[in-house]
Amino acid sequence: MNNIRNFCIIAHIDHGKSTLADRLLEYTNTISKQNMQAQVLDDMDLERERGITIKSHAIQMDYTLDGKKYILNLIDTPGHVDFSYEVSRSIAACEGALLIVDAAQGIQAQTISNLYLALENNLTIIPVLNKIDLPSAEPELVKDQIVDLLGCKREEIIPASGKTGMGVHDILRAIVERVPAPVGNPDAPLKALIFDSVFNSFRGIIAYYKVIDGEIKANDHVKFVATESAYHADEIGILKLDKVPTKTVSAGNVGYIISGIKNAKEVKVGDTITHVDNPCENAVAGFEDVKPMVFAGIYPVDTDDYEELRASMEKLQLNDASLVFEPESSVALGFGFRCGFLGMLHMEIIQERLEREFNMTVITTVPNVSYYAYLNNGDFFEIHNPSEFPDPNLLDRIEEPYIKAQIITKSEFIGAIMTLCITKRGTIINQSYLTTDRVELQFEMPLAEIVFDFYDKLKSVSKGYASFDYHPIGYKQSDLVRLDIRLNGEPVDALSALIHRDNAYTFGKKICEKLKELITRQQFEIAIQASIGAKIIARETVKAMRKDVTAKCYGGDISRKRKLLEKQKEGKKRMRQVGVWRFRRVRLWLC
Repeated sequence: MNNIRNFCIIAHIDHGKSTLADRLLEYTNTISKQNMQAQVLDDMDLERERGITIKSHAIQMDYTLDGKKYILNLIDTPGHVDFSYEVSRSIAACEGALLIVDAAQGIQAQTISNLYLALENNLTIIPVLNKIDLPSAEPELVKDQIVDLLGCKREEIIPASGKTGMGVHDILRAIVERVPAPVGNPDAPLKALIFDSVFNSFRGIIAYYKVIDGEIKANDHVKFVATESAYHADEIGILKLDKVPTKTVSAGNVGYIISGIKNAKEVKVGDTITHVDNPCENAVAGFEDVKPMVFAGIYPVDTDDYEELRASMEKLQLNDASLVFEPESSVALGFGFRCGFLGMLHMEIIQERLEREFNMTVITTVPNVSYYAYLNNGDFFEIHNPSEFPDPNLLDRIEEPYIKAQIITKSEFIGAIMTLCITKRGTIINQSYLTTDRVELQFEMPLAEIVFDFYDKLKSVSKGYASFDYHPIGYKQSDLVRLDIRLNGEPVDALSALIHRDNAYTFGKKICEKLKELITRQQFEIAIQASIGAKIIARETVKAMRKDVTAKCYGGDISRKRKLLEKQKEGKKRMRQVGVWRFRRVRLWLC
């Protein structure tokens, strides 16, 4: 155990984590130069296309320092705020962390957020100043920021470049010398923490774990404490670039187990693995349950694919434990699932993975957040869907989730950012200068205001220089209403939304105008209305296409034309009645 080091890499998005991980693998000869490629640990096509890390990746490296051999277990983590749950799971399996800071961009919001997460878990922090070779790098200035943040000495900061390989040997030496060896009892009963899992269509569920006490051997009879399921360890091993089977994985090390598990519900991230015959006394304290920030409905395009979609979601949940879902039904869309996500990017990635990895074509409804509703009789319940909104006559009050937003930007963009946040019902609570031209702004604002386009607008008004991070702070009372969209007087439940009363008219007007563009003209008039209860607040009309039935009347009495027009009028009335059921088929396309 004294020769094992478990560490992860944490940083803000696009600060060079994956590139630096490539150099560590190259300099430890874990991967040959023939097999080396950019972002070698990012094995999803989606990760390579977008240039971001979505999933944490564990890999073991062998390193020799001063004639002594060491085992280094590296976990590369995502940087985007939507994947912070992946970071927390990785940190739980480590004793140290490389904190990567871009020498050109300096400390940003997610840098601070991930650092606090690591400090809460008592990890040893090794600060690394990356991208030192860039012409725009300001190493001395950024070193001052790191010293102020960590309280470390300047000589403890390692200058490096993931692109050129500068400083990589210094980083490896620092990992060996500064990161403590794992603490555990090799002779105690087996106790291993599951920190990740993946699904393999041929071999079932593969669980990744860190052995805290004892050891696990091939063909051992083991059980998962939380689910109380017992299995035989058909194959165990360590995580190189490919899985390498071994006979034993001892205390302090990281490995995988394949035991033929087919049911996704029987493996839970944060669970403890132990022996059936000689179990450990106490299970490992698991991770906190994930708290979804954004809710949306996911429905199959073909309702016959409902069960297949359920199986796909369960398998995807193994790879991404932050995904939460439960069944629901919609009048317009049929049977589907109400899903909880950590953010808009997370929702987009899940939809993309369902289509790519499981060949499922799905429809996603308008995203929203959860609310607390208090009734006049003292009852209380949580609202995830606008259709669950109670009658206003029965409602005492409604509370919505608030967040504390942290924005770090250049001082020249303060005015534009404050204006943006205030229009999103935000309240500034703190403003502090990190350097002469970099400022940190803290706001309290409703979560519902940032789930749509806040991040895009923030990048626009700051010309891409602002970094953004947030965490929930609780619920506050708010004046919210349910906005319904009606087609010819009939509400479309999939287009309903809970929104603040002050923004209801603007939002309803936009939806009506957009639907007017999308809906094709029929031979009858279509009324598109936005309503709060029985009150119509916005309306657009798709005009009817009208056939000129009087074209053949080239002469004669006016009564002939009137007779034809009256006949057409009766026909259009019947057509409008028939057209109501046609809308139920059209809604699928609208949503």
